Amino acid sequence: MIVEELYQDSLIFEDTSLAHYLYHLLAERKISLEDNISKIDFDQADHQKVAELIQNNVLAFHKIRIYSLKRSQKEFIFIFASSEQEAIQFYRKNFHQAPLNCHEYPLDFQLARGKGAILFRDMRKEFVSFPAIAGCFKKP
Repeated sequence: MIVEELYQDSLIFEDTSLAHYLYHLLAERKISLEDNISKIDFDQADHQKVAELIQNNVLAFHKIRIYSLKRSQKEFIFIFASSEQEAIQFYRKNFHQAPLNCHEYPLDFQLARGKGAILFRDMRKEFVSFPAIAGCFKKP
């Protein structure tokens, strides 16, 4: 695997620390995008600078997660939000009641949709603003 692939993966999977470290090492020309990842030496990074990059969020990460909010014994509402608190507030605003519970799901969770399947990570790309209702699941 080369640095470019790892860097892209860190951005796609929102690995904030890794992405900012790679960004820093690339900017300082300690590595190049074409290098094999075995050439990465994180000890060459200025850890204070990387901490500042992360704190200033120079790569503009805005983590959006998926939450399952229980509406009844058999009905669950999935909401994309930046935090559990935001998901619950959005639920209350839309359904005028508190959810029975709220659990975060992994974005790589695959669910059936139509005749196929989709990951929450891929579904998230279909939305422009957040929080947003991703869908409803009813137990048979």
